[in-house]
Amino acid sequence: MTPPPHRHRFRHLALLPALALLLQAQTTPPSPADIYGPLFAAVQEARVFPDGKTFADAVPREDPQAILAAYRREGPRDKAALAAFVRRHFAVRGEDTQAKPPLRARIRELWPVLGRAPFAATPGSSALGLDSGYVVPGDRFQEMYYWDSYFTMLGLKADGQAPLVEAMIANFVDLIERYGHIPNGTRSYYLSRSQPPFFALMLDLSDDRDPALAKRRLAALIREHHYWMAGATCLDAGGACQHVVRMPDGSLLNRYWDARDTPRDESWREDRETAAKAAPRAATIVQRDLRAAAESGWDFSSRWLADPMRLETIHTTDIVPIDLNSLLWITENRIATRARALGDTATADRFEGLAARRKAAIDRYLWVAGERRFGDWDRMTRRATPSRSAAELFPLFAGHASREQARAVAATTRVTLLGEGGLRTTGIRSGQQWDSPNGWAPLQWIAVEGLGRYGEQALTRDIARRWVATVARTYAETGKLLEKYDVEERKPGGGGEYPTQDGFGWTNGVTAAMLERWPDLTPEKAR
Repeated sequence: MTPPPHRHRFRHLALLPALALLLQAQTTPPSPADIYGPLFAAVQEARVFPDGKTFADAVPREDPQAILAAYRREGPRDKAALAAFVRRHFAVRGEDTQAKPPLRARIRELWPVLGRAPFAATPGSSALGLDSGYVVPGDRFQEMYYWDSYFTMLGLKADGQAPLVEAMIANFVDLIERYGHIPNGTRSYYLSRSQPPFFALMLDLSDDRDPALAKRRLAALIREHHYWMAGATCLDAGGACQHVVRMPDGSLLNRYWDARDTPRDESWREDRETAAKAAPRAATIVQRDLRAAAESGWDFSSRWLADPMRLETIHTTDIVPIDLNSLLWITENRIATRARALGDTATADRFEGLAARRKAAIDRYLWVAGERRFGDWDRMTRRATPSRSAAELFPLFAGHASREQARAVAATTRVTLLGEGGLRTTGIRSGQQWDSPNGWAPLQWIAVEGLGRYGEQALTRDIARRWVATVARTYAETGKLLEKYDVEERKPGGGGEYPTQDGFGWTNGVTAAMLERWPDLTPEKAR
């Protein structure tokens, strides 16, 4: 039976509200809870923000699907991790209202912030007095540090701060004259050790050509070399004393070492706990190895660990490191060059001989021919350690690698160390801060200088581009220049004994020097 016409009309009218709802559903934008699902719920349940509306109103810095993918990959669970994740990926009301200066301008603004005036030591204080101005790294590091300062000075030089460069060199000369070496940092508790010896390279940054000053600086440089080689006079059957190691063929190379074997003053509780875990090894041995790793600047890294996942297996003093020996080769050559310029032929000849013997020992023991790489050498196993790290670029930076060695290291670097945001420190994820996925400004500079010296221009620029992009991106998101970065995720780095620090002297210095060298590599293009 055919229904009457009016029933057809009413049936179509009945469909209109449903059709309207369907059309509305198709055009209504999803809410933040719809878009971010588990991330939204986690942030709200953890009360990351006191007012739940804050996150609901946050503006994403990138595609929402990319944010969700990063959330699933990183899996932040506690409140602090969620808060850090949100601030990296969202602009939050009340936290992003102030316009940031461009990155290059911000670095220039930070030099006065990080600069310090000369001061006299206060009785009872750990601070060592300094007669000239200087720059600190920033945040928890409120004293002048040895190897940090070289990379900071690169930026000072690029930014026209030559007087401050000269002032810092004057402080280092004075420290050598007072203490016989440059301490780890300008605190009394750092006097038992040094840091990677960059003093010779600092002198290269000076524009002062006064002959009397050149003579004084050369004397300081020779005295620093003596500090590193003093152990040559006390070598015993064990084959090592202080910083010096006798290799199987009788040649001498160097290791990191500390004159004390007690817990570090600045990490006293942590060192005692690590030593306790290492029993039955003597606490004094473990504590000296922890201190020696601090002297290396790589505190801490799987480079120094028998088991990469256990800090208590540290054995730094058993290892002959490639970076230290490359830097001492530079020191010996610079002494020879400076002595010859002053007419001291005997000293020049002696140090040229020392440099030649060091290079031969490096090629024999620290070049791993079968793996076509440089590496560290273990005194106990009498062979190279398996660690693959950015330290293997130091021979290129120093200039003592052969062309063939340099090509091999460049190929290794591309495959094993190059991350999305710069050069990884090692290939191992140990949880230590001098391991993957972290990248550090000084190692980026060592890489670009070393690779560039041997004609690897494409790789050199690529590392610089990736690094500047990471620094620029994190600065845009946080307004900070940081001590270290995760070069895989291009975000603030992690791991270590303390939170990631901002400031930050050597990051500012290296980034400024890179942008000075490649003016077209603007932060905006790099990102």
